[in-house]
Parts: sequence; C-alpha cells; structure tokens
Amino acid sequence: MTRSRARRPNPEGWQGWDAYAPFYDWENAQTVGRRDVAFWRRLALGADGPVLELGCGTGRVSKPLLKAGVDLVGVDRSAGMLRRLRRYPNPKSRVPTRVVRADIRSLPFEDESFSMVIAPYGILQSLTRERDLVDALAATARVLTPGGTFGIDLVPDVPQWREYTNRVQFRGRAGARHLTLVESVRQDRRRRLTTFSQTYIERRGSEKREHTFNLTFRTLAVPQMVDRLETVGFRIDRVLGDYQGRPWDARADVWVILSTRS
Repeated sequence: MTRSRARRPNPEGWQGWDAYAPFYDWENAQTVGRRDVAFWRRLALGADGPVLELGCGTGRVSKPLLKAGVDLVGVDRSAGMLRRLRRYPNPKSRVPTRVVRADIRSLPFEDESFSMVIAPYGILQSLTRERDLVDALAATARVLTPGGTFGIDLVPDVPQWREYTNRVQFRGRAGARHLTLVESVRQDRRRRLTTFSQTYIERRGSEKREHTFNLTFRTLAVPQMVDRLETVGFRIDRVLGDYQGRPWDARADVWVILSTRS
C-alpha cells in the first residue's frame, strides 16, 4: 500500500516583515535604491483623486510621492514597517502620513475610494497562495473608481535565484551599527515559491545580536498575472519592461503592468 505524503501548507507571505523592518531600508539602499521612484511619482501625479499604495512599508516610495504632493494613503500589514513610515510628516498638510495597518486581501476602505492603486516592488509576490492573490485583486477592484488605474511592479528574477546556504550578501555601517547579512535561498518550483532565510548580525561596539527570519515570495509570469487581472474585471493598458516605458518581453529586467478598472 502506498502512503500519501501530507502536503505542507504554503508559508504565509506576511511573516517575517516585522523582524525585517529595522534592516529594510539599509538593504534596499544596496540593491533597488530609488530607481523605480521617478516612475511611480510620474504615474501618481497623473491621478485624478486619492492614490492607495499597497505594501507601503517604511515609505521608500511613499515619502517621495508625498513630497511631490500626491494625495496618498498607504496600507501595510507590518506594524514594524509602519512605525517607521509614521515618523515621516506630510510636507503639504503637516500632519502624520496617512497609513493604515491592514491586510491587502481585505482592504478596509469604502467602494470606489481611490482613483489609482499602486503595488510597487513585488508586493503582490508576497501573496503565497492563489486564493490570496485573487482576494487582493478583487479588493483592489472594489476600492478603485471605474476607469481608475492599477499599477503593478513584479520582480522577475526571484525564481531564477540559485539556491545557496549561509552566504554573506552585504556588510556595512548603518548609523552606529555595523550590519552583516547572511542569507540562504530555497526554491519550491512546483509551487513557484522562493524563500529567503536571512540572518542579520548586528554589532554595536562590543555587543552582538543576531536577527533571523524568512521571507517567502510567489512569482507568476506576466501572462498569468494578466489573466488574473482580467478575471476580476481589469483591462490591460500597457505592459512595460523598464521604468522608462519600453515594451515588455520575457527577458526584461522589470515587469510593470498598468491596467484600468472596467
């Protein structure tokens, strides 16, 4: 008799981000930096009403948009990330940045509240199950006005990362701290999941602390994501291969999908 193997549940994509919060800005300054910010600023300044940013985190994109005068609301599930963003004052109104702690699968806003929703830097890839993605896309369609724009940015190279164990990725100073990032990568190609196991070694003088957590991402190809968008009522306007507006192809370093709520 053959014994069936129990199927392991997908790891929850929101897990790990509170632990990551103290290091997120430092790491991204070594990698993506601000190369996508000008694109999102141009797009958001063209909105005819409030803009919602999914997964606003510490404000890497939110802060430049607020400074440019965008009427922006941010939403994120991680309390640790949002604590850092809430310290940033809105330069136009001089009130704290408008951010909401919530799950993007069930947005706590009224129907048709926003003229644009943006999802920068692979935030939708943190949805590790198909049902999660469907719920988030449906929630986005609900809060968008008819004709409103939904902009998605995907990170295409995540499934191509080679597996490795305990590799030192970055070293450097962050204020009074010296940080070392030690990382391992695992691929579950059947479920399209990539898990980054990260250990940050933090040194302050003679003191040493280690912070370990996992981040898991699920990656769909552009045609698959387009299909999901159309299923919940979006019309695809453009698919871009970089932040300057060039057309997408399968070898592009960036996958940006711009769609309209029908």
